Amino acid sequence: MPPPPFETASVGPGPDGPGPEALPRRAGGLATRAAQRMSVEHAWFRTLSPDDRSWVGLVAQAGISALLRWYAAGAPEDDVSGELFASAPRSLAQTITLRQALDLTRTAIATVEDAVPELVDDDEQARLREAVLRYSRDVAFAAAAVYARAAEQRGGWDARLESLVVHAVVRGEADDTLASRAAELGWEEVTGVCVVVGALPRGESGPALTALRDGARRLGREALIAALGSRLVCVLGGAEDGLEDAGRLTAYFGPGPVVVGPRVPHLFAAGRSARAALSGSDACRAWVRAPRPVAADELLPERALLGEVPARRMLVDRVYRPLRDHPSSLLETVQAYLDQGTTLEATARELFLHANTVRYRLRKVADVVGLDAHTPRDAWVLQVALALGRMTDQPLRRRSG
Repeated sequence: MPPPPFETASVGPGPDGPGPEALPRRAGGLATRAAQRMSVEHAWFRTLSPDDRSWVGLVAQAGISALLRWYAAGAPEDDVSGELFASAPRSLAQTITLRQALDLTRTAIATVEDAVPELVDDDEQARLREAVLRYSRDVAFAAAAVYARAAEQRGGWDARLESLVVHAVVRGEADDTLASRAAELGWEEVTGVCVVVGALPRGESGPALTALRDGARRLGREALIAALGSRLVCVLGGAEDGLEDAGRLTAYFGPGPVVVGPRVPHLFAAGRSARAALSGSDACRAWVRAPRPVAADELLPERALLGEVPARRMLVDRVYRPLRDHPSSLLETVQAYLDQGTTLEATARELFLHANTVRYRLRKVADVVGLDAHTPRDAWVLQVALALGRMTDQPLRRRSG
């Protein structure tokens, strides 16, 4: 077994007595000097609470004490472990960044280097300084490992918390638990929220979720993402136009439709957007040429065929009733136009009107409800809306007997 690189030091007398065993007893005084030096050199240290400054002082003392014990033991080859950070609470790692932890390490090491003449005789000082340099390298690696582990644990917890929030949104659970979890994720002030639903890409779900989250952040949007079975659900925050944002994110979803729920003011109203997007995802198979992405509100007829009551109500309120209540007989005109196979001349004969009058009324229909009866898709939406509206106006009577 090769000899250690440093032989046991011949320690100078010092106030605590001669011998290697006296070195660790100098740690308390050196730690006090290090804390004073940190207060002078580092503005971030002065902004800490008294408790956190106290913990930083204890960490510095633990590090200096471990260094002096290690040197007094002959500076063995064993790597320095992260045990010197164990005295601090976990919350300190959230208060102090890795860069600040390295500032702490440099200051503590510099304090020991300045005190070398007080610790050992002249002929031992070069050996101690060399040992301090090696120790500081190992402490820096240990600090990085501690922060890396903390980041992994925090990342895993955040992922679980994020999934819980998305599931709560899908279930419509806008309660105190959702508020608390949203605050943990920094979503209490996020506005302009919509839910995007698509297929989960093949392979492991983790990389797909990470890629979509990174893509949303590159757009300047907040994102909460989770896999629900074969679906990928994304809650977008800060969206002015959810459909436009989703259009830039479709590459992160698997093949098939990508449906965007309506924009709502905040996360606690996002259950409505999620329900619309999920229902639209089920219904989208009926619209073969649906765009990708597609707004859930563009799928109201298909969602109504699935029996979704809110979709039926919105179709009636947005299409049937404005046409029914308009003074220009728009409902009668568009119904006749649809019944006559969208033929203008046949509609005019049916209504005893001039063809130009029919054209004028159909343009008025487009102005009032935003649907052009000349196009097959809008004609289909009108047909379903009018059918639902007539059923709403004239409820079916129960048959007797």
